[in-house]
Amino acid sequence: MKVILIGPAYPLRGGIANFNESLAIAFIKNSIETTIVSYYYQYPRFLFPGESQTVEGKPTYLLKIKPLISSINPWSWFKTARYLSQESPDMVIVQFWLPYMAPALGSILRLFRGRNTKVIGVMHNVFPHEKRLADKILTRYFISACQGFVCLSKSVLLQLEHLTSNPNKIFVPHPIYDIFGDKVSKAEARKYLGLSPSDKVLLFFGIIRKYKGLELLLRALATDRLKNLGIKLIVAGEFYEDKRHYFQLVEQLGISQQVIFTDRFIPNDEVKYYFCAADMVVQPYLSATQSGVTQVAYNFERPMLVTNVGGLSEIVFDKRTGYVTEVNPDAIALAIEDFYVNNREEEMSANVLAEQYRFSWHAMVDSLLQLGDSIKK
Repeated sequence: MKVILIGPAYPLRGGIANFNESLAIAFIKNSIETTIVSYYYQYPRFLFPGESQTVEGKPTYLLKIKPLISSINPWSWFKTARYLSQESPDMVIVQFWLPYMAPALGSILRLFRGRNTKVIGVMHNVFPHEKRLADKILTRYFISACQGFVCLSKSVLLQLEHLTSNPNKIFVPHPIYDIFGDKVSKAEARKYLGLSPSDKVLLFFGIIRKYKGLELLLRALATDRLKNLGIKLIVAGEFYEDKRHYFQLVEQLGISQQVIFTDRFIPNDEVKYYFCAADMVVQPYLSATQSGVTQVAYNFERPMLVTNVGGLSEIVFDKRTGYVTEVNPDAIALAIEDFYVNNREEEMSANVLAEQYRFSWHAMVDSLLQLGDSIKK
């Protein structure tokens, strides 16, 4: 069997690239010939406010990666379709996360039209968090070129139901990210980051955008419930909006001694130190579908606090593997207070470990193969 995955991969960085590469590794472990067709040009500058779209250093795994696609060059779409035709794979699996990519991806699939190839879209999002006027039109252009869909949260599946009557669509939870190295002790991780072994440490991880709710967490930290507990918050990730707003807010709230900003993209070989140093990972999102950060936390056996939006509550079990709170600072503060005052870390960490089996890459591969088998050409 031969599978081609379309989506970003090394040296491109980010969660979708991590997902695509992890999926490729899982297919290869199942003795399935797998190639990634990636981008040589992904985003124009206005859509990528980060410092760089690529990572430095060598890849963790040696995968067959073909950087054929430009998001803005139609000639590359023809070339990619021709490559797919030459390879004649049994299955093409396309990562979809942003309507901006729909013209390129939808056109490639229409130009290809492989007679015996099943085409499946992996829907990370149906609509983006920052919505634009043409989102629905562009997304429909992509989904109408696919024969089946895997959605990574039930909320995404529900959104997809409104755009297509295609019956070949299933929900499979986002698997655990296991590509960031082995777990290290909390003492080793805190030594690496320059933190005290006795500190109470929360982690907010990933790019900073408004919808991720960092402001809620900062305001929670400044409440009467938490301000005397000696909590430190690590904010680790690049700002994709004006960072001055957050720096000024920290000063206004009087919590500058409690908040540690690591304003940069965290490379893969450092991720384990941030998660292993934390007592709990906090994702106070204003809106969400699902989150790869949650699955990194599962990998490192860290309790999580999430807000009750999108698919986050499908992954975190309230008061077992963490907390699911309402979207406001007081609710977040109440959960954090309970976590520390009642010493919940050990119990919740054990529960996280017990739930890991639900989120395997093996299950994702099996689901994709079964979906492919159910699609009639």
